[in-house]
Amino acid sequence: MENIQGKIILDNTEYKTNLTKNYLNGKQYKKINSQEIRAFIPGTIRSIFVKEKDSVKKGDELLILEAMKMKNRIFAPVDGKIKKVYVNIEERVAKNQILIELE
Repeated sequence: MENIQGKIILDNTEYKTNLTKNYLNGKQYKKINSQEIRAFIPGTIRSIFVKEKDSVKKGDELLILEAMKMKNRIFAPVDGKIKKVYVNIEERVAKNQILIELE
């Protein structure tokens, strides 16, 4: 297994580490887009409280996603306007599927 030298700087201290091939070929970090509300777990949409063009404030309830008999309330992460609702009530969704998009 090939190791590649890596460098990490933390609190003005430099650390050296070996990065394995598996690590280098792993999934890259992608910054979360706060305008997209995605399913964090597979489940079924039980309620939708907003529609396109509605204005929402951070913390407003958007929908209920039921997963493993638990009803998960999904809230707006930021203030905005509903650009598009991608799901319907009783629709099954996959993990990371986009549910609602904000403007």
